[in-house]
Amino acid sequence: MSTHPSLPASRRSFLRIAGLAAVAVAGTAAASGCSSAVAELRSAGEPVGDGTPVRGGTLRVGVLADLVAGAVMTGTNNTQMLTTGVVFDRLVEYSGEGLDPRPSLATEWSRSDDGLTYTLRLRPDVRFHTGREFTSADAEFALRTYADPVWTAQLRSTAAAIVGYDSTDPHVLVLTLARPIGNLFDLLSMVPMIDSESVDELLAGTAYVGTGPFRFASRTPNARVVFERNDDYWEPERPYLDAIEMNVIPDATALLSSVRAGRIDLSGDLTFRDANNLARLGGFRVVDLAGATSNTYVGVNVAATPLDDVRLRQVIAYAVDRERIVEEVYRGSARAANLPWPADSPAYDESKDRRYALDRDAARALVAELGALPSLPLTYPAGSPTYEVVAQIVQANLADVGVTVDLDPVEQTVAVQRLIGGEFAGLWILQHGFAQYTPSTLTVSAYPFNARKNASNYVSDTYLAAAESAWQIADGTGPEAIERYADLNDALLDGLFLVELAVIDPRTVLSARVGGFAWNRRAEPLLANAYLS
Repeated sequence: MSTHPSLPASRRSFLRIAGLAAVAVAGTAAASGCSSAVAELRSAGEPVGDGTPVRGGTLRVGVLADLVAGAVMTGTNNTQMLTTGVVFDRLVEYSGEGLDPRPSLATEWSRSDDGLTYTLRLRPDVRFHTGREFTSADAEFALRTYADPVWTAQLRSTAAAIVGYDSTDPHVLVLTLARPIGNLFDLLSMVPMIDSESVDELLAGTAYVGTGPFRFASRTPNARVVFERNDDYWEPERPYLDAIEMNVIPDATALLSSVRAGRIDLSGDLTFRDANNLARLGGFRVVDLAGATSNTYVGVNVAATPLDDVRLRQVIAYAVDRERIVEEVYRGSARAANLPWPADSPAYDESKDRRYALDRDAARALVAELGALPSLPLTYPAGSPTYEVVAQIVQANLADVGVTVDLDPVEQTVAVQRLIGGEFAGLWILQHGFAQYTPSTLTVSAYPFNARKNASNYVSDTYLAAAESAWQIADGTGPEAIERYADLNDALLDGLFLVELAVIDPRTVLSARVGGFAWNRRAEPLLANAYLS
């Protein structure tokens, strides 16, 4: 089990990171060539690609979906993740090996003894793409904006726990919390440092102004988004690339053809089967984004009859063949799961993770108890071969135990709207993130899990109490927190308002000529060090 030490108790004793930087560079220099300590600390995955970095060139990225206006805070697809990863910086980043915050725009920090005050020193040499200096007031603005419901950001409750800001010193930000919470640095690692002067255009999707290594240059709707090198980036000599061209190719077969033909250099939207096949062809590299796990699940609207009966939800949990899904769909890059947590999470419990092992007899017995059942709609995003195959397997598994399922493919944007609004008619299949962070982040934040308002319309005093207890502790990975996660796991498995299928390492395909590719724990590509050989 991977844990990290709590921050220093004294506000006067700032965490110094020179030693951490030296360790990080020593461990990654061979993989990335010439690169700075800060660059290495900003990446969750060890940069991929050997050789000496080469300056210049345009990296061509293939994605299935276009940018969605106002979605920069939600990160619901690879298109949004790439945009936030290259245009914006965050205050801190997480490595792929645990929950230790690493420096980005904040270079050092401390926490008060009572866990209510955090002081962050900010990098002094940072400018927005417009040339305006980045200060603590901008960091305050970004955090306050994230808490605004108009952005439908998933960690709003954590942002709202910040009740006081002091940005009088342009290079120091002091945050005051209403109560101790264990996931503040999760928030700081996710919130993009946006520009207050163009926030209306950001919401409208017409401008994306940040401090990151690339600036938003142009967009052709449903076709192409271009990002150009930020010549004034705060990290010397970065980025290497001149530009990134993100090509929207909504058909999965056409996307695969473009990658095979050499028209696309990087894509995280290929199926796992196609990624493996490309690796065997040669000329491509397949990268599992370690530490950036996501989960595939069957969501359940518990407000819809007969899904309000937990026995029917147990039928689903017992009937689905998770191992088949792992083998046929994710091709060895996933693990069957009942709980959402990756194996290195402080909330992971191996014995509880097997509670609903495949048991068709148990499922059939429960169906017999329930009597006649109507057919159940199963919604999933159209155009995704991965979701389609998972849906077909779930449909067949449930038919085998006497439950009829009608497949209901919808557009990705429709699926996301229903997720946020809790408007699915019955069952659905999607992926979620956030289990790779401090465990409380999942259950007080994520659309499918938020104990106060979730996509399943599940309301439970027991679950809410367990989620709040797990959240309201300053050290989210310490022994006391781990004890509280045991109660949280029981509440998840007893309520069963969604059925976990697999914990997945996201997979990205790179052309062999791409070097220096890295990512953070949210699976946002970090391309300041990327180059084309």
